[in-house]
Amino acid sequence: MKETSFSITYSSLVFLVSVLLLLPLSTAEDYPGQAFIECLIFRTNASVTNVTYTPNNASYEPIYEFSLRNPRFNNSDRLKPQVIVTPVSESQVQAVVRCAQQNHLRIRTRSGGHDFEGLSYSSTYDIPFVLLDMINLRNVSVNATARTATIGAGATLGEVYYWIYRASGTLAFPAGVWSTVGATGLICGGGYGVLRRKYGFAADNVLNVRIVDVYGNILDRESMGEDLFWALRGGSCSSFGVVLSWELNLVEVPQTVAIFNIFRTLEQNATQMILPFQTVARNLPYEVDLRVRISTILSNTSARPDNKTVQLTFTSVYLGPADELYRIVNTSLPEIGLLRSDVQDVTWIQAVMIGSFFPLFDEAPTPEDLLDRTFLADIPTKAKSDFVRAPISEQGINGLWDKLLEVEPGDTTVIFTPYGGVLDEYPESAIPFPNRNGTLYMVYMRVLWVGNTTQKLEWIRSLYEYLRPYVSSNPRRAYYNYNDLDLGLNNAIGPINYFNASRWGRSYFNNNFMRLVAVKTQVDPLNFFRHEQSIPPFSLAMFSDM
Repeated sequence: MKETSFSITYSSLVFLVSVLLLLPLSTAEDYPGQAFIECLIFRTNASVTNVTYTPNNASYEPIYEFSLRNPRFNNSDRLKPQVIVTPVSESQVQAVVRCAQQNHLRIRTRSGGHDFEGLSYSSTYDIPFVLLDMINLRNVSVNATARTATIGAGATLGEVYYWIYRASGTLAFPAGVWSTVGATGLICGGGYGVLRRKYGFAADNVLNVRIVDVYGNILDRESMGEDLFWALRGGSCSSFGVVLSWELNLVEVPQTVAIFNIFRTLEQNATQMILPFQTVARNLPYEVDLRVRISTILSNTSARPDNKTVQLTFTSVYLGPADELYRIVNTSLPEIGLLRSDVQDVTWIQAVMIGSFFPLFDEAPTPEDLLDRTFLADIPTKAKSDFVRAPISEQGINGLWDKLLEVEPGDTTVIFTPYGGVLDEYPESAIPFPNRNGTLYMVYMRVLWVGNTTQKLEWIRSLYEYLRPYVSSNPRRAYYNYNDLDLGLNNAIGPINYFNASRWGRSYFNNNFMRLVAVKTQVDPLNFFRHEQSIPPFSLAMFSDM
């Protein structure tokens, strides 16, 4: 490939001198970030200098922490980046990829910062890396007539939802609920939300994607081919390149939808609510999203001396009027005791905001608040996931309550998210995310990472072990967007043993893992885009140390 020539301007040299003065007295060999910055200045004609930060720069920590959504990883146990770059153009992203390779630095790419193990901005390896923070590339353009949107890699869901709302009150994108989640990270693992049973996952609704590949080239769907396009929609984008933008398919929603949010406790016969919920919720009309959030609370109605009980929060969004939602749920699941007064009509954008925990009816925020990337509190947590394919028995559910009552109120959350609907119509190989037909519901579980964290980690691992007989097996499945390093991780250097990687790889992707490895081998054979749970390429050495 022909290299582009560049000229060094006087301002470039001035900036280079200023950067060198900020860095420790060392050679480029001692400090890889120094040579990397010199390369960036050369390749971008110094245009990148205003968005490049080293640890000696006063802006380094604020920029690093701004999109760090899980404070659990902001500590000395994790390696931080040698350099942070927040590019404002695609050519700057290309330069970062080329200069990182040239200077033996790895890349971590961050969009929203919600990833569960902090791998988009920190490393468990003692290997220098560059943080490519895409926050400045977050433009959202909506074509309401064509029902499409083009979004930059750094856009949050809140930004995507807001600009779609501004273009049309009856268009939506089927993605997650939390407004500060990065759209790119969500799509790269599949991405589910309240529209999943009607319209599928976020990754199912991608029309095109533009990336920078390992060679620094910009590719779109046509030039990358269908194999790589398939892999990027739910198969770990960070294993294959750097996403620049997405073209999305938008779907129709009513301007007015129905919602409810009701609370029940163990003392209100919670077990008899959950038992039918497991199979009924996935068989409701496609337009109904009904999930249940389970947590430990203090209650005066508890029969326990410590006043602890388990609370169930049933939450629903229906693409239709309140009267219909009440009739559907009251007929199909009378055990939860839904009242007509529990159900209300709201606009679609109000439902989006309520789902993202905006206190809509108390402080009356406006849709513009969806643009606030700091709205949700940064909560330190450890999380895991499971998929249930056969109903958990009454004994199993009662045992789950006992496990939850072992922890302090407010320390844990478990969510059952039903599947069914249109998801049953997709084969497991449609995109890398495999959990479709046959799945009753997904289980999300987390524990608050405060206080005795060793004890907290032991507890959530014990909960995960308790659920083993009741969830999927061979392999036991997990959701890649809820990444969990307990499932295993790649070695830091050298070829990755395929059989070791397949233990976590098949949990996330089942039989699609093999195809992802084949795509990786084709597009990044030397494994430049690499992290603790990145897709490995094939290599003879991968089969060593079996």
